[in-house]
Amino acid sequence: MTKVPSPQDRLVGSYGYGALAIAALIFFAMGFVTWLNGPLISFVRVAFSLSEFSAFFIPMAFYFSFFLFSIPTSLIAQRLGLKTGLTLSVLVSALGVAVFGQFVAWRIYPGALTGLLILGAGISLMQVVINPLVSLLGPADRAAQRISIMGICNKTAGILAPIVLGLLVMRNIGAVAEKAQSATDPAVREALLNNFVQALYAPYLGMAGLLVVIAIIVAFAPLPNLEATPILSGEGSDRRFFKPHLVFGFIAMFLYVGIEVMAGDAIGTYGQSFGLPLDETKFFTALTLTGMLIGYIMGFVIVPRFIKQEVYIQLSCLVGCVLTVLAVLTQGYNSVFCVALLGVTNAMIMPTIFPIAIRGAGHMTAMASAIMVMSYSGGAVVPQFYVWLKPVFGFQGMFAMIVIPAYLIILAYARRYGRVGLSNGE
Repeated sequence: MTKVPSPQDRLVGSYGYGALAIAALIFFAMGFVTWLNGPLISFVRVAFSLSEFSAFFIPMAFYFSFFLFSIPTSLIAQRLGLKTGLTLSVLVSALGVAVFGQFVAWRIYPGALTGLLILGAGISLMQVVINPLVSLLGPADRAAQRISIMGICNKTAGILAPIVLGLLVMRNIGAVAEKAQSATDPAVREALLNNFVQALYAPYLGMAGLLVVIAIIVAFAPLPNLEATPILSGEGSDRRFFKPHLVFGFIAMFLYVGIEVMAGDAIGTYGQSFGLPLDETKFFTALTLTGMLIGYIMGFVIVPRFIKQEVYIQLSCLVGCVLTVLAVLTQGYNSVFCVALLGVTNAMIMPTIFPIAIRGAGHMTAMASAIMVMSYSGGAVVPQFYVWLKPVFGFQGMFAMIVIPAYLIILAYARRYGRVGLSNGE
């Protein structure tokens, strides 16, 4: 007779799979709009005639919004509750997408960056609400597995996003860049670029409309309200909010998001530094996201059946260091391929750090989640730091100087705090 798994053994405990399905839909939408940033760096560099440093304001504006809005959005989440908070987050994200598309069509770069800030505000609220939902929807030792499902949805969307943008909007970006650079008549050049940016307008309005539809679906979906059980013994048993595993979790996540953006959004400019054509590098973000999708599937299968999540993350960091060294030692497409493979090693890092950091927060779960979402601002700081210093140390050397120490710090965090708050932890 087949044994029926108890709620404690199931992926989602006693809550059922409906909430997990809604979360998966939101993560898909979130992934699509987030991972457009990579090809957008190349797009705005041509459309607005920007330097590489200025073009990297795209991820900077987007990820800085997490630092700026996470605490305010956590207060909003506490006041509005799960369902209303999620609905509002998707609507704000829709507004940000629409504003970005409109200002790009007008070729007003500060306005476009404002749209990314609004989009980031919506996703900040979304992250504050949805990450605890997924982390707490079942047994703690399967939290990384649940988040890996969200990652599969997120990264599938991330693979599609640069391909769709590349085919619909950036089909002839190489030719446009060449003609704009060689044009001697300013009027001809402006007309060429104005025509180029118009192709972005309709797709972005369409995405905004789809987000509104998702917000309506969320508004009518049955979702549970969850909070973490406080740690009763061992480390973290005191009443302090800023416990070590949260504080150092912030640092680890800050560094992780930075190197995730380096491998995902910055891979296009990394390839361009080898002289690879713009019409190819615009798709490179999809390579990294494909790697992340493979990594999430591996994590879903392996964790925790064959290996504990905190051990898996340590192995991921070690492999990431090896791949980074190989990226420095190789050239051209081989080096780019090594960077793209970092997507495989990165996949299970966030799904492991987040539930560890918020573990035992109890009624302060929303605030702990907000603190962790603030750490996503690493995606604003780390790549900009890379662009600033790579003329000094070289783009490959600077890449390794940032990525390898970050992996080692994340590995140390997993070793020290991976089991904190669990029955067999410290």
